[in-house]
Amino acid sequence: MSKPPARIRLADAAFALFDERGYEQTTVDDIAERAGTGRTTFFRHYRSKEDVIFPDHDRLLEQIRDRLTTSSHSTALVAVSDAVRLVLLHYLDEGDLARRRHALTSKVAALRDREIASVARYQRLFREFIADWMGDSTESASLRAELMAASVVAAHNHVLRRWLRGESPDPVAEIDGAMHEVLALFPAPGSPPETGRGTTVVAFRTGQDIDALIPTLRRLVEDELR
Repeated sequence: MSKPPARIRLADAAFALFDERGYEQTTVDDIAERAGTGRTTFFRHYRSKEDVIFPDHDRLLEQIRDRLTTSSHSTALVAVSDAVRLVLLHYLDEGDLARRRHALTSKVAALRDREIASVARYQRLFREFIADWMGDSTESASLRAELMAASVVAAHNHVLRRWLRGESPDPVAEIDGAMHEVLALFPAPGSPPETGRGTTVVAFRTGQDIDALIPTLRRLVEDELR
């Protein structure tokens, strides 16, 4: 049986050593030695030991950008949902590796900082796309694009964390439902505001007795609802 590729062996070795010795105490040489490779092979696949932990965000961001740019104005929000699902599926495909990363980043402040910076890159990409889709350069539109992008990222992270904690039996269905909720908050530019149906009752003073007024008021309300 052939050995796994060097990139996979290095990642497995790194996480095993992080568990045994701690992140700070593990060096690149330690990882390469445990994986049965040399430093040159390590740096052929990763720029640093941090890069072993995190997914290839540059590649993921490029895939998101490609999906967004293939959309039209009428399908822009569908593209946003597809892009979010694409990121989630990447983590699901990683399986146990994603869970090990989550456990590690929750304990190491420097890694949490890097994770926050990575999330900001996704949010910026969505914000720029949404702002362009809205086609409005006003301050209120800029704020709306920022809020919408933040909501998109928050929905993804909410579902991802539920899956990482073992609380989501069907994260793909959850992300679709979450995105439906998010996008419903932001109607397309130029859409008329929703007008709710209802009944307005205007109160006024009269000399008539209340018992005499109630049948008349009831008939008026029934006529309005027909």
